[in-house]
Amino acid sequence: MNKTITTRSEFHFKRKQRGRKTLAEGAAPPPRPRVPRISRLMALAIRFDTLIRSGEVADQAELARLGLVTRTRMTQIMSLLYLAPDIQEEILDLPAADSGRTVITERTLRPVVAELDWGAQRVKWGRLQQKWASDIPRPSGFLGF
Repeated sequence: MNKTITTRSEFHFKRKQRGRKTLAEGAAPPPRPRVPRISRLMALAIRFDTLIRSGEVADQAELARLGLVTRTRMTQIMSLLYLAPDIQEEILDLPAADSGRTVITERTLRPVVAELDWGAQRVKWGRLQQKWASDIPRPSGFLGF
């Protein structure tokens, strides 16, 4: 009489250096919430501005060379500093996302940044918020909702 024994085990792969994968037993750890990319870019723009003002870096061109990005991309990042202070604060305070991409990107903010008048920026920002209201998970009291 043949008896078959079946065992089940959960496993997942861990990423190591240079993309190598190793087998790890047990269930995969839950994904950590990620700070939205636009929040990280806003913080980076503020940090870069501090470096330029302190004289540690000569200008945006030098930052672009050091960061291995184009001058155009550096200008796009630094243009976030033209946003009204309250909009900058809201961007920095966006809630962390569990998974997927956030709707708010640097590209979607370009029309707001292009407006020099802070009052007009706030109007455009409000329109974008209404557009995103159903797409972004928000804690209660966030951005006036």
